[in-house]
Amino acid sequence: MRVIESFDAMKGLTGEEIGVSDWIEVTQDRINTFAEATGDFQWIHVDEERAKKELPGGKCIAHGYLTLSLVPQLIYSIYKIEGVAHGLNYGSNKIRFTAPVPAGSRVRARYKLMKTEDVRNHGLRLTGEVTMEMEGSERPACVAEVMSVVYPEAA
Repeated sequence: MRVIESFDAMKGLTGEEIGVSDWIEVTQDRINTFAEATGDFQWIHVDEERAKKELPGGKCIAHGYLTLSLVPQLIYSIYKIEGVAHGLNYGSNKIRFTAPVPAGSRVRARYKLMKTEDVRNHGLRLTGEVTMEMEGSERPACVAEVMSVVYPEAA
């Protein structure tokens, strides 16, 4: 994990790749749990027998939004800014699901800091490009421009 000393140091990294996360496995159990949480039971995600017969590769594939939902977990393993009291998800500007993620695949995130902006209450809004790579694939699973706001600890 990369430790960034301050908000000013983070601003100085604008335009740079901050780092790459560890790999995590997208298991069928994780996919099923996500289906339960969201109510999205489309067969391509949860029907393993049908997937064996009808999907290329013979495996269920993860929901695109499951792949996207892994972004915070993976970013937490990429970097930490010293002196942050808390952070908030601010949204996304652009998301593309560019390749399916079969059950059992491993993914990781690559984070590039695109923009920083000072916001109210001494916060810092970060806009970054996250590329979700899939082990063994030349094509990323997802590319997203995501935003968050971090706030400093009380002085």
